[in-house]
Amino acid sequence: MLAVGVLWLGCLESARGVVLTSNRRMSRFTEYSVVGRTLPTEADPAPKLYRMRIFAPNEVVAKSRYWYYLRQLKKAKKANGEIVALNIIHEKKPLKVKNFAIWLRYDSRSGTHNMVKEFRALSRAEAVESMYQDMAARHRARFRNVQILRVAEIEKTEDIRRPYIKQLLTPGLKFPLPHRRTKSKAWYAANRPVSIISINKIPNTDHHQSTWA
Repeated sequence: MLAVGVLWLGCLESARGVVLTSNRRMSRFTEYSVVGRTLPTEADPAPKLYRMRIFAPNEVVAKSRYWYYLRQLKKAKKANGEIVALNIIHEKKPLKVKNFAIWLRYDSRSGTHNMVKEFRALSRAEAVESMYQDMAARHRARFRNVQILRVAEIEKTEDIRRPYIKQLLTPGLKFPLPHRRTKSKAWYAANRPVSIISINKIPNTDHHQSTWA
């Protein structure tokens, strides 16, 4: 069974789409909405439109990943197709910290695994970037081996499952701030430095000299 990027949702006629990701080198991702189709023919003068939501560093990579997944899902090639629209999906509230859940599937040495991870970020793109870094650090998963199935915002606090996210939701949470008073290095020492370190107590030789005198 072919395991491809996030949630395949069919064509635009049924108001559905796909969330996919880029396999390129880690960079700041941008969420794109790519719409394409196969070229019209006599047999099919009005081909269906297919939409995907792709996380990629730029438009070139977004188009490349679009055709890569569309060929696997619908057997449509770039040579016989066209991109109808490519738009950037902006975050509605980019200054608000939100909790995101990412459903993903990745291939390891032992097989294919399903996983759900939670992240706190300002946008969906930042959450996806954190997910790639976490998968690379914990599971040695490359970009090409990770396929995102779904990215959703967790609106209710009760729905959060991961303890490493729950600990940040405590009201009035405070963190210790050690070494708050930074001191610059002094030019002159206040005390005379001690350069002689005595391990054993040195006997008083003056006393013996006085007895022999």
